[in-house]
Amino acid sequence: MKDDRQVEALLRELAPQVIGLLARKHGQFDACEDAVQEALLSAAQQWPEQGIPDSPKSWLATVASRRLVDEWRSESARRRREENDALMDLPGPGDPSASDDTLTVLFLCCHPSLSAPSQLALTLRAVGGLTTGEIATAFLVPESTLAQRISRAKQTIKKAGAEFVLPPSADLAERLRVVLQVLYLIFNEGYTTSGGPDLHRADLTAEAIRLTRLLRRLMPDEDEVTGLLALMLLTDARRAARADDDGSLVPLAEQDRSLWNAETIAEGVSLVSAALEAGPVGPYQVQAAIAAVHDEAATAAATDWSQILALYDVLEKVSPGPVVTLNRAVAVAEVNGPEAGLELLATLDEDTRMSQTHRLDSVRGHLLELAGDVVAAHEAYLRAARKTASEPEKQYLTRRAEQLS
Repeated sequence: MKDDRQVEALLRELAPQVIGLLARKHGQFDACEDAVQEALLSAAQQWPEQGIPDSPKSWLATVASRRLVDEWRSESARRRREENDALMDLPGPGDPSASDDTLTVLFLCCHPSLSAPSQLALTLRAVGGLTTGEIATAFLVPESTLAQRISRAKQTIKKAGAEFVLPPSADLAERLRVVLQVLYLIFNEGYTTSGGPDLHRADLTAEAIRLTRLLRRLMPDEDEVTGLLALMLLTDARRAARADDDGSLVPLAEQDRSLWNAETIAEGVSLVSAALEAGPVGPYQVQAAIAAVHDEAATAAATDWSQILALYDVLEKVSPGPVVTLNRAVAVAEVNGPEAGLELLATLDEDTRMSQTHRLDSVRGHLLELAGDVVAAHEAYLRAARKTASEPEKQYLTRRAEQLS
């Protein structure tokens, strides 16, 4: 079992490197990604029994290149000589040309021509090394649907004429913003699944953290990358306390804080502190700072809500939006009373971006309960329960409503 986990971790690390190696040589990302997936499958079947090769990257590159050659041979005999020559030119174990193109692959998977679901799926497969089936399970869609999504994504990239190079300096900041957003979406889907019986998917949160660590290693001077990693760690540190033994959701204020991961919290606090000192403040750094205030409070009652509200004021300036306003309303209620929070919450009633989520009604129910309006709180909780596809959240919201009836 240990060997299997070792192989799985190694394959996830090597997947984008080998894709980059082949794509840089052949310039056909779609074909190279398919070939590498087949090579990864072969390795997953063979290495646990036969052992990891001395040069696993070269092994994967060789197998994947043979798949490419076989595919191209079937398409056109005219190209036979060209592909055979390419096969003879694979990097050896110590070949300096065997560079790590992971960052390029990551930026390509987050190409702006792709929809957010396509970016998520392609990133998890090409950079995360997950199989199509694993990704489909994570997002509760049929494997055939997910396979089509990935195929269309690669064709979209091809039609867009995207080259296998990092974006130019002028576009790098905007593209990095998309990359960070995709990694955060992967984390959020793992931390609170959007549907199904499970509250969270630890494999997805772990993968998002791994990829963000990798991105930070590749871009150590980008403070927002550090901020995102800190935010993920400070949030994930509470995972063990988020559910009862039966899987029921436990809200933050009621969690057993002795179950929080102190080591992870310490790392997250250290990272966000360094990022905030380094330069201009970005939204992920501010969110990480908010998470740090929650994590460093010994009890829910000891939470410094005034500091949290001040941080939300900063966040609303650097990254305004309905979700920020929603979360800020909770802080306002804690500092200035539930009526003040409800007044701020009312500004979101006409925002169409909030119409499909259960979170507005969920927060409204909480603030109405604090204000003593149990009838309205009961109705708000039930509305929220009807809107969520997550079974643990639905059960929690329904239970809260029943307690008020």
